[in-house]
Amino acid sequence: MTLSAKLEHALLEKDEIVLLRSTHHPEIYVLGRKQLVDTQSRLRMLRGKAKTLTRQKQREAKGKSEVRGRTFPGELHGPQRRKQLFASALKRVNKELHRLEKLEAKARHVDAAHQALSLLRDAKFVPTVRANSTPGTGMQVKESRRRRRVLARGKVGSVLKQNKIAQAVRDAR
Repeated sequence: MTLSAKLEHALLEKDEIVLLRSTHHPEIYVLGRKQLVDTQSRLRMLRGKAKTLTRQKQREAKGKSEVRGRTFPGELHGPQRRKQLFASALKRVNKELHRLEKLEAKARHVDAAHQALSLLRDAKFVPTVRANSTPGTGMQVKESRRRRRVLARGKVGSVLKQNKIAQAVRDAR
């Protein structure tokens, strides 16, 4: 259940209002990972306090425990709504952290794919270096000019089958 901004202002203190406002739509995207984690821990703490107070008020209403404190009003709905506010803000922060993790993972995958592609291209296209044929320097290493041949996956089976048949013909002689 979402609560209006007016009700948020009525239930929360000023620093809590600022904290909850930073978890709403435009402001949450400005926060970095470290700030989101700090906000997440603070919201968990506030939600825990509200949860404890709510349970205490429920026990008081049922008559199972003594009244805790003298100045706090005995109404149950206030702490319960505060807990709901903190829980929904925590949900928004968790969702944003998850979104950031997915973006970072996607960026890592893209980088790894680019690196793999460059390694594959380097392996396929070996640069040919021509041997310098000047007399009197002894034997020279001649690098192969042949490119590495890679069979398509679909042809591997047919090549193996051809080799089996050729071997069977030789064995039958």
